[in-house]
Amino acid sequence: DAFAAYRKLVYETPGFTEYFFTTTQIREIAELNIGSRPSARTASDRIEDLRAIPWVFSWSLNRTLLPGWFGFGSAVRQLVEREGETGLAQLQAMYKNWAFFRGLMSNMDMVLSKTDMGIASRYAGLVKDAEMRERIFDSINCEWESTVEMLFAVTGNTMLLQDNPAVARSLLTRTPYIDPLNHLQVALLERHRAGDNDVLVKRAIHLTINGIATGLRNSG
Repeated sequence: DAFAAYRKLVYETPGFTEYFFTTTQIREIAELNIGSRPSARTASDRIEDLRAIPWVFSWSLNRTLLPGWFGFGSAVRQLVEREGETGLAQLQAMYKNWAFFRGLMSNMDMVLSKTDMGIASRYAGLVKDAEMRERIFDSINCEWESTVEMLFAVTGNTMLLQDNPAVARSLLTRTPYIDPLNHLQVALLERHRAGDNDVLVKRAIHLTINGIATGLRNSG
């Protein structure tokens, strides 16, 4: 069910490819002198041709981190619709008794804690088509809210990183430094995409990419 929800967004949503290339820094990442291979297997704008690391990295930089959680909320809701409270109780038992599933939930909890849908909405503002922007962003935001709600339903927690206070404190310390870089990056991307090819603007974009990635730590 999660797989189906993920593919419906990425491959079956009209305008999603344009939304992705506009709201992320994928083209700017391709200009960085990092990695041993190009960001895409072929010179195209097809998502299928992107390599996995640039795909994840670009979603991390705009604070959506979509590949790490999208689809979970839909999957749990569908399970509960089919099996009722018995289905949810099964997931709760899996979380309590199965280390693999508990680790999976812990990883998703950590990824969700690094998302910021308010900042993500600023990147969405780079999309000029208002109808497409609102339709796709609202779909992503609704799934994010559903995923957080269903994560809490499974784990019994009431806040993200409740079981990992050390990481919570670390993120609380780092976030005030990361957030301004995101806002600065949006402004720089707007300038660059409007035709400002000043080498200092491009350099600043690359520096913000580096700074955000360093602050988030596991950003790609």
